[in-house]
Amino acid sequence: MNAAAADSLPTPALASSDFDAVLAAAARIASHAHATPVLRSRSLDALAGCELHFKAEHLQRTGAFKFRGACNAVWSLDDAQAARGVVTHSSGNHGAALALAARTRGIACHVVVPEGAVAAKLAAIEAYGGILHRCAPTISAREHACEQLRRDTGAELVHPYTDPRVIAGQGTAVLELLSGPTGFDAMVVPVGGGGLASGSAITLAARSPTTRLWLAEPAGAADTAESLRRGERVTDVVPDTVCDGLRGTLGAPNFTLLQRHEAQALVVGDADTVRAMRLIWRHCKQLVEPSSAVALAAVLARPKKFARQRVGIVLSGGNVDLDALPALFALAR
Repeated sequence: MNAAAADSLPTPALASSDFDAVLAAAARIASHAHATPVLRSRSLDALAGCELHFKAEHLQRTGAFKFRGACNAVWSLDDAQAARGVVTHSSGNHGAALALAARTRGIACHVVVPEGAVAAKLAAIEAYGGILHRCAPTISAREHACEQLRRDTGAELVHPYTDPRVIAGQGTAVLELLSGPTGFDAMVVPVGGGGLASGSAITLAARSPTTRLWLAEPAGAADTAESLRRGERVTDVVPDTVCDGLRGTLGAPNFTLLQRHEAQALVVGDADTVRAMRLIWRHCKQLVEPSSAVALAAVLARPKKFARQRVGIVLSGGNVDLDALPALFALAR
């Protein structure tokens, strides 16, 4: 399929079993996104007591899996919608991804960012052509500012994790991982707002229904674990974690999808996450952000649960503030 045909594919309405939307997204973004490699480490296998396969989404464009969903959303717009631009709120990675995706189509991108966001991520948004709008560091403030911008500019809202086009795009990461010759007993992905987790659930249900989906979540922002435990969505958690990309509240459609697919959350402390981050650097020579390393930390903390299994792990991003590394690594001493 040529790029023009892929870009003109319709966007199906996304349902819990709608794998067609993920397949359409894969075709649509093929000429824009990287097919990222799968990394292995015998040393980490030995430490974990299982066979680990790392999907290296930190090597994706903009340094995170987020480009997949953002690109699918941008190229799903008809010409009239695209001409008005796009708007979103983001702590960094989704904003950068949407800014770059918008640039590939030559349209404007407005990004509402919370105070205290990682400086390197904000710089990336601006470098890709995004227009920054700052607000208080709460989900309600972000959503209010986003809605006001949408009204003022007429831009299309591309929510970072509840937008069906974004969810479908994120599902293409696990789709690629499953395309190899190796089957998986378990898949571990980080969870914040739930876009990657939801897309992964849809893909696994269609392509590898016996693979168990585990959601790695920081203890300081464990709303997904609590939501799944209670059977109802929890929205009053005040995040306190170094995993800045996982501070978002689990979205309503994401909760429904994850609950239906019987995903389970694994809660991890920040110190364990930073230790895992250091291990990935030491054994794979890859620098990933804490929001990514949390997935390996979840496996290492539960050796009996994953013993002798073949485990897929999505390394979701690598946008690290290098100036903050000494203080960050000090947490794991």
